[in-house]
Formats: sequence, C-alpha cells, structure tokens
Amino acid sequence: MALISLEDLEGLDDENLDNDISDNPEPMAGDDQLLSHWQAVASTHQVSVPQEMTGPIHEMTRNSQQREPLPFAPVSRHEKMGEVLYEERVYPAGFWACVTRGETLYEQSISMAFMKLMRFICKENSAGRYLGMTVPVVSHIHMMEDRKMFEKDVQTAFYLPAQFQTSPPRPSDPDISIVHREPIRVIARTFFGTTTEETVSRQINLLWEILGMVDELCTDSYMVAVYENPGVPHRRNEIWFIRRNL
Repeated sequence: MALISLEDLEGLDDENLDNDISDNPEPMAGDDQLLSHWQAVASTHQVSVPQEMTGPIHEMTRNSQQREPLPFAPVSRHEKMGEVLYEERVYPAGFWACVTRGETLYEQSISMAFMKLMRFICKENSAGRYLGMTVPVVSHIHMMEDRKMFEKDVQTAFYLPAQFQTSPPRPSDPDISIVHREPIRVIARTFFGTTTEETVSRQINLLWEILGMVDELCTDSYMVAVYENPGVPHRRNEIWFIRRNL
C-alpha cells in the first residue's frame, strides 16, 4: 500500500484508470497499465513494485467493491458543532494476518508489508484461492522513548474474512504470521490523505490536544487504520488510541 501526496495522485484515480483499462480489449495491456500505475505511486516513496505483483494487483482491483468491513461494537461518539471529533469502539477477538517490516521510512514499511499481504490474499495460501479483503488494514506503531519518533519495526495486518476465522489458511510466505488477537478498545479519529510518519504524528498530537491526558490510554503505541487504496486522492484513514483495559 504505497502512499503519496494528493499532488502525486492527480490523474491516477481508480475511476479514470478503470475507464482506460476497459477501453483496451487486451487483458495483458490492462494488467501492464495497472502495474505501471502502482509503480508510479510507489516510486514517490522509494518503494519498487516487482513484476510478480501484476496478478495480485489485478485480482485486488477486480474485487475492489467486495470488501468486508471489520466488525466492531460502538461505545460512544463525541461531536462538536456537527463535526465528529472521535469515536470509541470495541473490536472483537479474532485472527489477523500480520507482517512486520523495519524499513528506513514508515511508509516503506507499510507498503512492503502490504504487498506481502496482497500475495497471501491472492492465492499464496493453503486454501489456494482468493481469500477476500477486509477493511481497514491496520498498522501498529511503537514510539521511541522520547514519544516523538517511531520505532523502525511496524506491524501491518488485516483481519481475516469471517469465513476463515474458524479455520485460518496458512500463508506460503514465512514472513506472514496468523495471529489471534484479543478484543481491543480504541478511540478513533478520522483523517484524510496520506499516511506518512509526519502526517500520522500530526494526527496523534491533534487527538491528544482534543482529549487531554487520559491515563487509561497507551502513550507508547498507536494504530493507523487505512480504508482505501493508494489510487484514491482523498482517502479515509483513522488514528486509533488504545485503551489499556476493556
């Protein structure tokens, strides 16, 4: 899931891309155009998209309207003058497919991790089939001791679709772990655009300003939830603060 600025994405939104591909009767030409699109997006953050990603990219694009939302139980919603400042939610226990990367840039880590998850979703698994996609994809970041900088290792994960929760398929890639997570209670605030270390840090500081200091919230780790792919210029994300106890 390579990430770029709004300016970088001009002219590369999914609707225009899909229209271009549908006008071309050659399937491989469409595949090549999709790959080129992802490569152009990824290059802005020094991430390369190899040729073998063509199949997963095509499969994910073809099934982009069939995404299963991650279930949650709402706890509360806080608004001011019609604007939702934040929501509190509880997400259930369940199995997640997780990849941890520690690249130079935060956005490189989540991009490279998501490419691995894409291949797992698109048939590189013991079920030998397309598993289906859930949203959001969630990255778990840990702060350094100064609570200002991110640690290099970032875990990126997606919740397995409901039909695979009782019997999770095994990944072919040893870098992917299937992890059972306990329920988690979070305070979530929506933001739009890119998710770089700079923009995520800004959102963390903003939510702390809104909340004030809350002892029950973790200050050494946060989660970033991404709902849309890199071709959406004004894509939706959330910053999640984690409650220490349910």
